[in-house]
Amino acid sequence: MSFLKPIALALSLGTFSLASHAAAEQYFPLQSYRIGPYAAGGTGFFGGFIDYLQHVNANGGVNGVKLTWSECETEYVVEKGVECYERLKQGLNGAPAAATNPLSVGIAYATLDRSHADKLPLITINHGRTDSTDGRVFPYAFPLQLNPYSEVSAIVNYIAQQVGGADNLKGKKIVTLYHGSPYGKETNEVLEKLAAKYGFELTLLEVPHPGNEQQSQWINIRRIKPDYVILRGWGVMNPVALKTAQKVGFPADRIIGNIWSNAEDDASPAGAAAKGYISITTHPSGTDFPVLQGIKKDVIDPGKGNLADPKRLGTVYYNLGVVNGILNVEAVRLAQEKFGQRPLTGEEVRWGFENIRLDDKRLQELGALGLVQPLQLSCADHEGGGAVRFQQWDGQAWKLISDWVQADRALLRPIIEASALQYAKEKGITPRDCSKES
Repeated sequence: MSFLKPIALALSLGTFSLASHAAAEQYFPLQSYRIGPYAAGGTGFFGGFIDYLQHVNANGGVNGVKLTWSECETEYVVEKGVECYERLKQGLNGAPAAATNPLSVGIAYATLDRSHADKLPLITINHGRTDSTDGRVFPYAFPLQLNPYSEVSAIVNYIAQQVGGADNLKGKKIVTLYHGSPYGKETNEVLEKLAAKYGFELTLLEVPHPGNEQQSQWINIRRIKPDYVILRGWGVMNPVALKTAQKVGFPADRIIGNIWSNAEDDASPAGAAAKGYISITTHPSGTDFPVLQGIKKDVIDPGKGNLADPKRLGTVYYNLGVVNGILNVEAVRLAQEKFGQRPLTGEEVRWGFENIRLDDKRLQELGALGLVQPLQLSCADHEGGGAVRFQQWDGQAWKLISDWVQADRALLRPIIEASALQYAKEKGITPRDCSKES
């Protein structure tokens, strides 16, 4: 017995030490993908996200609370994404999970109900279910910055600017070439509504996953002779689209890529075929932002960067990961102001997301002025932004060619609410009364 008591005491002390350590940590479960046809997006995004968390930790964490994370490879496969969610959601060594960030519409759809039941925020920056913008029905889903409907609305508004006004859209021909996935199909319905409103002729053409073969679609586009093609691509589909467009003689500067067709990895592999190509962005590429310089100093230069190639610092996917990190950490910081400077539950972090207010002053403090658009979220509005800028590929890099172009959120909101309320009816959900939220 006397021999066992010290062992028991040591185990007890070890458990106490582990619990104390975990008590000072906030955990981020990462359903990442670093292999497969979408690896360029996954490695860039999760690399930027992790490097930002490392940067925060190098500067004391969030009010002394260190950020921790673990990854589970999904290969962008829905079933694996669900398995990763279940494996990671419980937290790490006692540190509670703050939010999930799968960067996949399919995985987001598949884990939406689980996130709600587990009271764990599901972050779908620049993607996800559009109707999850309505936080009354979807309290734990956050399509931050830009939901899919806002995305295509802003693109149509930009095209209207190019043709001399919305009245001149009437009779114009617009083709949308979309990825054959829930993500790609997400905006078809609202595009049809916009076509009916403005009188342009819309053609929807699907490209089967992953998008290596598009010859028949582009022959069809050549026959239609559209004024513009909206490219809702992802991964390998994007450079293939640009190369095939060149083969059939369609000009690159009449192709407008969406938010997942806007990276260096989408344009550069297409070579000369990409020159002149236009896409939208919620954030610029480049490293001329204090937060990026801080990451370089604290993480990249000491050799702690998450990316195999440190030259990807400042690229579109990397910077999106940084932006996503900023928003996740800001939600934690805000929630700490209400609930205490400690690791938080997912329910508490949800409150933080709903109270994000990023004005120029706060963005300046974060070193992200010009990198992140001003955002204001609420109980009812889980998007908070709805604006994009347009950029053009000059053969080597992206160049911004517009100021912020806002989606028609007044037009979209009733559509979003109707869809959300229909979902609530189907699921037996009573929408929250946001007037009672504080």
